[in-house]
Amino acid sequence: MSAAIGRLLGVMMRLRDPERGCPWDREQTWASIAPHTIEEAYEVADAVARGEADAVRDELGDLLFQVVFQARIAEEQGLFGFDDVANAISDKLERRHPHVFGSERVTGVADQSLAWERHKSAEREARGGTGGALDGVALGLPALTRAAKLGKRAAGVGFDWPGPLGVLDKVREETDELAQALAAGDSSHVREELGDLLFSVAQFARHCGIDPEAALREAGAKFERRFGAMEALASAEGDSLAGRPAAELEALWLAAKQDTG
Repeated sequence: MSAAIGRLLGVMMRLRDPERGCPWDREQTWASIAPHTIEEAYEVADAVARGEADAVRDELGDLLFQVVFQARIAEEQGLFGFDDVANAISDKLERRHPHVFGSERVTGVADQSLAWERHKSAEREARGGTGGALDGVALGLPALTRAAKLGKRAAGVGFDWPGPLGVLDKVREETDELAQALAAGDSSHVREELGDLLFSVAQFARHCGIDPEAALREAGAKFERRFGAMEALASAEGDSLAGRPAAELEALWLAAKQDTG
């Protein structure tokens, strides 16, 4: 074990110490920490998107601390420890890469991806899964990511559109059905059709090789940038956005788009 990892494990033990530890850290459980773990993973992705090396280093540290935290809670309950976590992932990676650590051969990335999915399917069955193509897709994933993953799993057994244009037709079909539900004034049907539309959009992103979560995050950042420019333009006129007619807001929006790209 490296000195740095040993130091971090020691810090975690001290934080959880029943007598000398931090009251907040001592009362945490797997369930209470899980949302923080998810948040830290997103903060890593955000730092990567910004291309800031120092931020990536710091956020990776925060994420590693979450792993250490969860492992420490398990160790206190006599379940497993950090070394078990590290060994488990090493075992898994060696098992899933027999072309690197064993005698199996693959002819390229596509062949390796198929072999990877076969290994994962066998592992799911060994854990008592149903063996179905969609077995084990985590419910806790972001909805768009999970939708894309479900589509990818189904595509693995041949249930898929032949290309992105076919999915785009499906998106248009779902948009029409959403409009019909809206016209009918059936809120539950609108909700259902909206879900179908978002699911189809996730499949379109998958076919285009685009992460739908990343695309939506980028769209959100672009909206923030342009909306901020709108506010700045309004402020320069000595006013705010609130209370302006729709036509003026649209004009400010178009000006903001031109300024921010």
